[in-house]
Amino acid sequence: MPKSIQQSAFDFSFEEPVTETVVAKTETVEAIAEPEAPATVEKSKRGRKKKVVSLMPKTPGKRGRRSFKEMQAESDLVNIPEDEVLYSKQYYSMSEVAEMFRANQSLIRMWANEFDKFLDPKKNKKGDRYFRPDDIKTLQLIHHLLRQRKYTMEGAKEFLKSQKKKGTDPFVMIESLQKLKAFLLELKASL
Repeated sequence: MPKSIQQSAFDFSFEEPVTETVVAKTETVEAIAEPEAPATVEKSKRGRKKKVVSLMPKTPGKRGRRSFKEMQAESDLVNIPEDEVLYSKQYYSMSEVAEMFRANQSLIRMWANEFDKFLDPKKNKKGDRYFRPDDIKTLQLIHHLLRQRKYTMEGAKEFLKSQKKKGTDPFVMIESLQKLKAFLLELKASL
């Protein structure tokens, strides 16, 4: 049995002066039905609930994938502190490292598992990973290779193996070139 609902409507006309009182109209409405979307179809099979399917075209989903432009923009937001600040602590937790790289903890965990020859995070009895500053520097190089230079996992592993054999640290040169680039861009902007 539908409930009786009382609805009030006000008549605001511009022809009347503002000083006059406004007259309220009331109506009794038996039932108010929720409006359905104009483009819906109900489907059902035997013994199953009716399923509402929209006829509106859906935008294709990315299924969690990001474009290269989005990845490049996020890679610029990496916030690794300077060496003095970074080496002031002995260990960093997984959440702190994920916050530095602005990435999910699962991604950092996957990198730690994939690049286990180059990273050595310490684990406590509970199984939590703690990264040393050297591990964070290696993660920064891995991030640079995968996100900015678009290496595959295998390509990044080969690059790190070749650099380990040579005994050189390529990220020192990359950092100095990035600082030089930032300085030159700042100089250009000031002209």
